[in-house]
Amino acid sequence: MSRSDNAPSTETDFGYSRVRLDRKQAMVDDVFHAVADRYDLMNDLMSAGLHREWKNVFVSMAHPSRARDWRHIDVAGGTGDIAFRIAEQDNARAHTTVVDINSDMLRVCRARAEKLGFSDRVETVEANAEDLPFADGSFDLYTIAFGIRNVPRIDKALSEARRVLKKGGRFLCLEFSQVDLPFLDRLYEQYSFRVVPPMGRAITGDAHPYRYLVESIRKFPSADDFRDMIAAAGLARASYTKLTGGVVAIHSGWNL
Repeated sequence: MSRSDNAPSTETDFGYSRVRLDRKQAMVDDVFHAVADRYDLMNDLMSAGLHREWKNVFVSMAHPSRARDWRHIDVAGGTGDIAFRIAEQDNARAHTTVVDINSDMLRVCRARAEKLGFSDRVETVEANAEDLPFADGSFDLYTIAFGIRNVPRIDKALSEARRVLKKGGRFLCLEFSQVDLPFLDRLYEQYSFRVVPPMGRAITGDAHPYRYLVESIRKFPSADDFRDMIAAAGLARASYTKLTGGVVAIHSGWNL
């Protein structure tokens, strides 16, 4: 095997394109700067509201303890959907740190937190999922919803998740997956590529961010492969549950 075969790749996927690894994060940032103010509206329209039910199921799994105060980190937390759901049903026990690399998404999150009365329980930190500015063992729960596929080095993000979790802490990831129902898979494919980008253009004035988002879903590892990546990062009892015929999956692991 040649030396070049052993060398780490300097390229990665950006949707269906190949880009330099050190360029992907900036390109993803541009996508979310463009859609931040209409992000929640587009989620409702693209999923016909299903994203709300997926997130409710996700959050129902996200309670490491009911007996004491606990710390939660929501990475790629964007406009705060997961953080606010936890705040609403946790009786003030959880303190959530919403981490995102995109300042515009966090701006929307802070405005929502103030409006909902959660500013004292939900803080925002602008940071990279691959290099979190927190001490080892800082959090009881790590969540990431519809964000892991946008990370250039997923293995590094998973290692960081394990590092910042306390012993006994839980990792939960909600992400798009592979549809496994014969009729639904064809319908979903047509909807994704023929409806979502034009819808994005109509609502936000730009179809490109939504074309990237659709393509990034198709390039994301299978549920089995992603489960294996979680295990390889040292998170125990890696598993997943698919919802809506495999449109999304909730992956779980523990720092034991």
